[in-house]
Amino acid sequence: MAYVSVPKDLTKVKSKVLFNLTKRQVVCLGVAAALGLPFYFLTKDYIGTSNAGAGMVLVMLPAFLFAMYEKDGLPFEKILMNMVGVKLLRPAIRRYEVENLFDKKDEMSVKTGKGGKKRGKRKQGRKQRERWN
Repeated sequence: MAYVSVPKDLTKVKSKVLFNLTKRQVVCLGVAAALGLPFYFLTKDYIGTSNAGAGMVLVMLPAFLFAMYEKDGLPFEKILMNMVGVKLLRPAIRRYEVENLFDKKDEMSVKTGKGGKKRGKRKQGRKQRERWN
């Protein structure tokens, strides 16, 4: 008897249209071919076939990314829009300001530790006190 594996989460199953590709992938690959092939044929006489082939790959690469890349169930354009929103449109607001303790040398030399002057602390010599003043 033949066994067929059935995934537990059926929301991740996508219907295939052509050559085991989804509609989205077919459209994006068609756009890639519509951009890349004319680029190759128009530029191979001027820059050589290897350079034209490399240029064609670079022109087609964004369309391949939009067709094939998916992370956590999100397509590439949603990931890209989330990144733009986080980094550019809604930049992080700094909610607090750090106080630089090293700028306040006078206050540092006067402060003592938790246990008072003598408890676990060495007395500062004259040279150490002059360094802080």
